[in-house]
Amino acid sequence: MTFIGRLARFGSAVSVAALLAAAPASATNFKIAVGDGAGGTQEALGKAFVEALEANTGGAHTATLFPNSQLGSEQDTVNDAAMGLLDFSIVAINNITPFSPSVGVLTLPYMMLSLEDAEALTQGEVGQELVENTIRDAGVRIIGWAYSGFRVLTNSKKPVTTVADLQDLVIRVPKNEIMIATYKAWGVNPTPMAWSETFAALQTKVVDGQDNPYITVYSMKFDEVQSHVTNLRYLFSIEPLIVSEAVFQGLSEDEQKAVLDAGRSATDFSARFLREQEEQIKSVLAERGMQISDPADGEQEFIDLATTAVWPQFYETIGGIEKLNTALAAIGRDPVATH
Repeated sequence: MTFIGRLARFGSAVSVAALLAAAPASATNFKIAVGDGAGGTQEALGKAFVEALEANTGGAHTATLFPNSQLGSEQDTVNDAAMGLLDFSIVAINNITPFSPSVGVLTLPYMMLSLEDAEALTQGEVGQELVENTIRDAGVRIIGWAYSGFRVLTNSKKPVTTVADLQDLVIRVPKNEIMIATYKAWGVNPTPMAWSETFAALQTKVVDGQDNPYITVYSMKFDEVQSHVTNLRYLFSIEPLIVSEAVFQGLSEDEQKAVLDAGRSATDFSARFLREQEEQIKSVLAERGMQISDPADGEQEFIDLATTAVWPQFYETIGGIEKLNTALAAIGRDPVATH
């Protein structure tokens, strides 16, 4: 759905022109919404962006981070940025997908198998096309990428190494069709839930588990309410830094360049941050009592069920099987048969 179409869906009585006029394009201290808490890759990306933005503009522009979903849920902040009511937001990729479905190619299970795959896709031609699609579909522009690592599974009940081990667990997932379909392929009916509600749901045992990268588990202090980790690799988590397109277009050409350059600098920093921090954080979580397990048989059961059942469901959504094959080619993987 286009930006204009979504505004109509929201039933807003405010004209698009008025909304765009309300965009704080002249602000010298931008607001950046951050879904996660302190210590994670979202905050690291945001801090690196602010530092580079200040350097690129000689201090004329800066920004303030608002972590822990202070400015609303991640999907709410995408809405607000689309309408020019928020400057920037850092969100999980799955929270962009409902607004710009072609981005879903990056959330197909077992699409990306390494940080290098994530860098190649987001920073190459595939990523640039997704940036353009997101401007068109969602009214926001992706200017940077946080790399958070694989979304490992955590739960409060028992070790999980096989699909059968999942069957009696209540698992929280984001409100994302591809991720929901993946768990259903594993025989589980997951519980879609906003990120801002997740810690409380784990704490009160409304849900038994969830999946997120090690760095997010650490920054959100999930070790306080979860005791088991399974090293799933079904989804490499990338978290875009978005700017309201209304805000961006209100900047001068030099200011736009400063923002884009700061996004690239922050992206490079995020990759270094993950490489330097993930193993250390994993060790800290183990020291705090989290029991870490690997899936049986190299995860093959999970892989087979997810790729054969889920990928075909979303060929049309992501723009066709040829879009998937373009992405696979970009990371040196074999194409999917088109007949």
